Amino acid sequence: MREKGLALIAGLLFGLGLGISQMIDRERVLGFLDIAGNWDPTLAFVMGGAVLVTLISFRFILRRPHPIFSSKFYLPTRNDIDRLLLVGAGLFGIGWGIAGYCPGPAITATVLGIANPFIFLVAMIAGSLTFQAIAPRLASPKSAAPSQPLAK
Repeated sequence: MREKGLALIAGLLFGLGLGISQMIDRERVLGFLDIAGNWDPTLAFVMGGAVLVTLISFRFILRRPHPIFSSKFYLPTRNDIDRLLLVGAGLFGIGWGIAGYCPGPAITATVLGIANPFIFLVAMIAGSLTFQAIAPRLASPKSAAPSQPLAK
């Protein structure tokens, strides 16, 4: 129960950050992605800030034997690029460019009471279920390996 409460608090903080940074404003996101048109670079500062915080904080966090609220770190162990990764990344980018949302901002934007984030979430769930149905036919044996805990 404690872990779920902490996850809820982390999710609320993340959503608050998305709202303050205006990443839930699909017009702003689409303006950022429109580098050939009327480009709005303001979200580059949000993303740059997130990368900077990650670069600094992870140097200290990953030196710990384990996270504060878990017995081990769960980090990706694969570093190869396969067909599924490329197709998934491409579909994610196309969806982001069409809708102006990715999952976190779409969930957060539901508090605005407008239809667009709900439509996006329904489409995202449909896409996820479709992938689950066809993934066994697409995956190579190597790409089915789950992430392993980081041994320290």
